[in-house]
Amino acid sequence: MKYYYTRILSASAIILSILLIVLGIILGQFFHLFGENVDATIQQTYWVYLLFTLVLVFVITMFVMAKILQQYVRPIDHFTGVIHQLAQGNYLVRAHNEDTATNHQLMSSINEVAQKLQGNAALRAMEQERLNTLVSSIGSSLLMFGRQGAVNLVNRVFEETFHRNGEELMGKTFKDIGLPSDIEREIETIFLTEEVRSFQSKVLLKEGVCYLEVYGAPVIGENGNWLGIVIIMHDVTELVRLEQVRKDFVANVSHELKTPVTSIKGFSEMLLDGVVEDPVMKRDFLEIMYKESNRLQLLIEDLLRLSSMERGSFEITRTPVDVVEVVQQSVKIVQAKVQEKDMRIDLHMPDQLIIPADHDRLVQVMVNLLNNAIAYSQEKTIVTVSVEEIEENVLITVRDQGIGIMPSELPRLFERFYRVDRARSRESGGTGLGLAIVKHIAEAHQGTVTVDSEVGVGTVFRVQLPTDEQM
Repeated sequence: MKYYYTRILSASAIILSILLIVLGIILGQFFHLFGENVDATIQQTYWVYLLFTLVLVFVITMFVMAKILQQYVRPIDHFTGVIHQLAQGNYLVRAHNEDTATNHQLMSSINEVAQKLQGNAALRAMEQERLNTLVSSIGSSLLMFGRQGAVNLVNRVFEETFHRNGEELMGKTFKDIGLPSDIEREIETIFLTEEVRSFQSKVLLKEGVCYLEVYGAPVIGENGNWLGIVIIMHDVTELVRLEQVRKDFVANVSHELKTPVTSIKGFSEMLLDGVVEDPVMKRDFLEIMYKESNRLQLLIEDLLRLSSMERGSFEITRTPVDVVEVVQQSVKIVQAKVQEKDMRIDLHMPDQLIIPADHDRLVQVMVNLLNNAIAYSQEKTIVTVSVEEIEENVLITVRDQGIGIMPSELPRLFERFYRVDRARSRESGGTGLGLAIVKHIAEAHQGTVTVDSEVGVGTVFRVQLPTDEQM
C-alpha cells in the first residue's frame, strides 16, 4: 500500500503544477479585465469564476487519477510485493486481483512461477532429507571435505565412533577435528594427488582398539569441477578378530595333531626297528600309542562335531527331558575321575524337572562341565551341582574349588582350543574344544552359558535353558 499512496502524492503534485500553469494562462487571457478602467464588480466576478473553475478541475482531475492509479498502478505495486517475497524464499505467497480482467495474465504468470518454485523447494527438501537419511544409514563413518579442506558433511556413525558432535566439526579442517595421524596424512595425500586411496588404520578409542578400512576419493562435479574429497571408514575390527581366531585355530589344530602323531610315529618306528626287546617296555609303548590314538580320535570327533555346529547343519531333537536324570547320568560317567582325585560331587536338585531338550546333547554339556571342573580342581575338593527353576528357565550351576581363572582370560574361555592351564588340560586328555561345544549346544536350545571365577577360589558355570520350547 505504501507504493500506492506514494504514487497518489506524486500525481497530486504534478496535477497541482499543471493547474497552476493553466491558471497562469487563463489569467493571461483575461488580463485586460483587470485594468483600472474595468468595473470592480466584474473583476470580482471573474475572480470567483476562476477560483471555482480551478477547484472543480482539480477535484475532477484527482478523482480521475485516483481511479487510474487504483486500476493500473495498485496491482503493479501488489505484484511487486509478491515478487519481492518470492525472491526472499516465501514460496507460499500468491498474487490476487479483484478485477479478473485487468492484469489477469500477469497474475496467472506470477502464481504459476510461485507454484513451480514451491514445488521445486519441496522436491529439494525431500531430496535433502533422502540424502541425510542415506548418509545417516550408512554403516560406515563418512566425512566430506570441501576444496579448502573444511568439513561440510558428517554422518551419525562417525559421531558415535569417535564420540564427536558433527555440528561442532562443520567448517573445521581435517587437521583440527582430532583424526588419527595416519588418516590425516592420507587425507592430505588425496588432496595433493586427487587420487583414490585405500588403507587400514588402527585407532585407539574409548572402547578399545578399533581397526578401520579407510577409503578416500576426490569428489568431481557434473562439469568436471573438483569439489573436494569424501572419506569412508568401515569398522573391520570383527573381521580382524576373526582372522586372528582363524590363524590361532590353524596353529592350535596343527599343534594338537602334531603331538599325538609324533608320539605314535616315534614309538611305532622304535618297535618296527626292533630297538626294544623287553616285552614290558613294548607293552608300555603300545599303551602310549593306544592312548595317543584315542586322544587323536577324540580331537577329530570334537572338531567334526564343532564344525557341524558352526556350519548350521547341527540340529537338536527336542523331547521331554528330566534335567535331574541328565545330571545323575553325567555324574556316573565322570565318577571314575572323581574317585581318582578323591573328590566329591554334591547335588542340590528337585525330584524332577522336565524341559523340552535333546537328552544326549545335555548329557554332553554336563559331562564337559564336570570334566572341566575335575581337571582344574585340587584333590579332595568338592564340585557342587545345583538345578533350579527360575521363572520360565531352568538354571544349572556347576561350581568347583579349582585354581580359578584370571579376569582377562574369561572373554576367551569359550574359544576353540583356549586353555587356562595347557599342561593340566593335556594331561587330563582334554581337546580344548569342550567349552566351545557347550556354548553351541546351549545356544541351539535358545539358552545361554556364563562363567564367573576367582583365582585361587574356584569357578562357577551357569547354563540357563528355557522350560518351554522357543522357536
